[in-house]
Amino acid sequence: MKLLTEVNERLEYLSEVDDTGKKNLYIEGIFMQSEIKNRNGRLYPAAILEREVNRYVAESVNGNRAYGELGHPQGPTINLDRVSHMIKSLRREGNDFVGKAKIMDTPMGNIVRNLIGEGARVGVSSRALGSLKSRDGVMVVQEDLHLATPADIVADPSAPSAFVRGIMENANWIFDASKETWIQESLHETKKSLKKMTMDEIEKNQIRIMESFLKSL
Repeated sequence: MKLLTEVNERLEYLSEVDDTGKKNLYIEGIFMQSEIKNRNGRLYPAAILEREVNRYVAESVNGNRAYGELGHPQGPTINLDRVSHMIKSLRREGNDFVGKAKIMDTPMGNIVRNLIGEGARVGVSSRALGSLKSRDGVMVVQEDLHLATPADIVADPSAPSAFVRGIMENANWIFDASKETWIQESLHETKKSLKKMTMDEIEKNQIRIMESFLKSL
């Protein structure tokens, strides 16, 4: 499956005081859209996106583990050391999926808080795995869509060529059940090849193996 990233820019900033008197910062707006060709030339069917959003809400949002990161990560896995916010709600409104996220008191969350406080514009970028099929010149997302997060935070997403191409979109990802994580297919193939080699073969091919490994990072 391909890594798919999509940027949305229309966000509102909300400041709310909780029962303890602590002021919390939230971002709210359209996180994802369906039934429309986006700037990456892709279209998400509403039924497929809604089904996947419902799964994500049930498993992650309702379990208080729906995280997003600051910036564009290198793959589909959530990196806890880069978490900046927690998605608190995600709901469908027409063909849009509107979300609300709380900026967390983490190193990356504090960076986001300071950026917003200084007047910086930020947007959100969804991150998902899925396959695509061409239909009338549009790349349509298929049934295997798997949402990693509906909202990573990106700065100034309207800048030319900034973030909208996605990172490592041309890499294929597969799920390693033994480690419960996603890995790039090229790295997975390298590991399988190594298991079939003798020590002599590994020594003779170590340069080629290392080059293949580095390409997969």
